[in-house]
Amino acid sequence: MAKILLVYATMSGNTEAMADLIEKGLQEALAEVDRFEAMDIDDAQLFTDYDHVIMGTYTWGDGDLPDEFLDLVEDMEEIDFSGKTCAVFGSGDTAYEFFCGAVDTLEAKIKERGGDIVLPSVKIENNPEGEEEEELINFGRQFAKKSGCAV
Repeated sequence: MAKILLVYATMSGNTEAMADLIEKGLQEALAEVDRFEAMDIDDAQLFTDYDHVIMGTYTWGDGDLPDEFLDLVEDMEEIDFSGKTCAVFGSGDTAYEFFCGAVDTLEAKIKERGGDIVLPSVKIENNPEGEEEEELINFGRQFAKKSGCAV
């Protein structure tokens, strides 16, 4: 069975909490997951080892990608995402003009590189709570099904 690559960046722990819940949903669907923090990926060639990719990020400032993703996104210019099922999630703060703008940036980069975004992005203000937690677990379950990784 194909594995799912789950990559995320977190500063305050909000996006990590989101990744935890998504991973829970993936595991409930019996999908196999390899999970990495973006800052721990030295080579974007890692993406070539997976047909299914979920990326999560927090948004820095006025809609920017955080530093942890800058090099990785730049290196993605060399990666063909054609045939890959993908999804994006992230946390942000509605006090800023471009709420979760980094999520939109990642999604655009994946599409530009040929990836197939199979679910609408999930954007959560700050830390997931209540119904948002179930939404994220379901996001994981749905991705597992859409990617064909659910058992």
